[in-house]
Amino acid sequence: MATAVADQIGAVASSGRSDRPAAPLLVYFSSVSGNTAHFIEKLGMRAIRIPLRPTESMPVIDEPYVLVTPTYGGGQGRGEEKGAVPKQVIRFLNGEDNRRLIRGVISAGNTNFGEAYCLAGDIVSRKCRVPHLYRLELFGTPEDVERISEGLERWWKQY
Repeated sequence: MATAVADQIGAVASSGRSDRPAAPLLVYFSSVSGNTAHFIEKLGMRAIRIPLRPTESMPVIDEPYVLVTPTYGGGQGRGEEKGAVPKQVIRFLNGEDNRRLIRGVISAGNTNFGEAYCLAGDIVSRKCRVPHLYRLELFGTPEDVERISEGLERWWKQY
């Protein structure tokens, strides 16, 4: 079962819709290392985690969201992109409702991957036809937290 990291925070956006949150829902995957989960906790925004284990039920999202995903291995195997997107993220996006409501992607990676840095975000962006909003190193810096928090709120109000 998906777990929420934080309750809704912040004022309601002044879009005329009183039921619309100030920032988008974040849907994220974090491996056992917990890097992405740690970053999401620092953001303090509404979030749902994609389960780590395939035996756990996959959440079905019913509102627009931004996906936050790590990049695995810098793309290993046949072709540069093979293995870069975690299998759990692929499984989540294979659900038509989940894929239909994605509005953007944020990716985490390791600069040691070179050109494959944050490759998972590029792949999801291309396949789902959504913007790759931000790239961050591993679990992010305080500057990343500030930029993403402010940027998501601004972007969401314009969206």
